[in-house]
Amino acid sequence: MSISRAMTYAKMNTVTGIDSADPHTLVQMLLDGAIEKINKAKYSIKSQQTNKKGEFISWAISIIGGLQASLDIEKGGEVAQNLNDLYEFSVQHLVDANIENSEEKLDNVLKVLTNISDGWKGIREEVVESKKNNANSL
Repeated sequence: MSISRAMTYAKMNTVTGIDSADPHTLVQMLLDGAIEKINKAKYSIKSQQTNKKGEFISWAISIIGGLQASLDIEKGGEVAQNLNDLYEFSVQHLVDANIENSEEKLDNVLKVLTNISDGWKGIREEVVESKKNNANSL
């Protein structure tokens, strides 16, 4: 398979995954995407690719902004507020990392997002079970 075909397949697989994903999976995909972009920004700092670093950090900020915008503080209460605070911290550290070329600040954000992602993965089973129970009660 040629590189071009492989890339097309990968893009199609991602789009198909998004089309068939439930909201819980979409959040997980966004978290994974932000983590990936931050890791690419770290590599860009190491390889002195300033433009690429800025692009990857900007992309990560956009993803986190989308996650933050999806929070319902009123319904989500303390958990949603805590996530909001963590997202604010992450965005600020990403901005600072971009300005300072700081891998340390990128690592701080990676720790936060990885913890959120791990927690999100951990509640997956609860979400699926809850949906089954709600569907059965209709």
